[in-house]
Amino acid sequence: MKLPENLIDELTVRPGSSARLAKRSTTGTKAIWASFGEGRDRRAAEQALDAFKGEISTTQEVLFASGTRSVLVIFQSLDAAGKDGTIKHVFSGVNPQGCQVTPFGVPSAEELRHDFLWRCVKALPERGHIGIFNRSYYEEVLVVRVHPELLVAEHLPSGLDHGDRLWEERFEDINTFEHHLERSGTRIVKFFLHISKDEQRRRFLRRLDDPLKQWKFSPADLVDRGFFEDFQRVYEKTLTATSTSWAPWHVIPADEKPVMRALVGGIVADVINSLDLRIPTVDDDQATELAKARRTLMDESGS
Repeated sequence: MKLPENLIDELTVRPGSSARLAKRSTTGTKAIWASFGEGRDRRAAEQALDAFKGEISTTQEVLFASGTRSVLVIFQSLDAAGKDGTIKHVFSGVNPQGCQVTPFGVPSAEELRHDFLWRCVKALPERGHIGIFNRSYYEEVLVVRVHPELLVAEHLPSGLDHGDRLWEERFEDINTFEHHLERSGTRIVKFFLHISKDEQRRRFLRRLDDPLKQWKFSPADLVDRGFFEDFQRVYEKTLTATSTSWAPWHVIPADEKPVMRALVGGIVADVINSLDLRIPTVDDDQATELAKARRTLMDESGS
């Protein structure tokens, strides 16, 4: 199975164009393939995800064997949009030896003594691997922009402009950094899980009402909910400024979890397939060694 090109195009923030978050649906898409996005056919979305998971598992093996490219998947969203569950469901079939998930929470004291990219650079996937960032360096132009008081802890040089120019410079740094990664062999796939304020409220209530999920709720979640519109504005600016030809953003409707997961799975499968990787072939010397190994093993059976 493959997502239609017009669907992927619909979900992509075109480089140089506005993200238009206010005009993007949080429940479904216009494309016919995702007509179940309104929740009419949950099973169809789950079946699509199963197909995409199989493709991801197969292509991951080729990615690992080739050892020439890597894939970095970045998830950003407001609270309760479903980052954890999406990562769990979409990547449940991959070989954990070639995949690493890194969550980024509040920076440590050590991390705050470095530039804002430093802690993420350390977690980049090596060639042949898939790296998944649950939040990322984008927090430094999102959360910190909504709560600029957090800049105090970053010990920035005195006299540095903390106004709009700071964020523009960080956008430039991110775009340059991601361009460097792409040219070095790392394909970047970026997802913004687009949840509505009403659906966020429903999910928070379900967490509070479920003893098995209460641990996931933090009073800070409610504080940030009070800044919902502010976060939407900074996401609009961030996605618009950092969706590039080498690392475009995909805005995924997140109110319907099965649809969200299927769309993410389809795009990840499409991206890895587009790398056009091949299982390495053996040269003549290697073929000779393999033949010797085979004869040795065959001789054992006759001893």
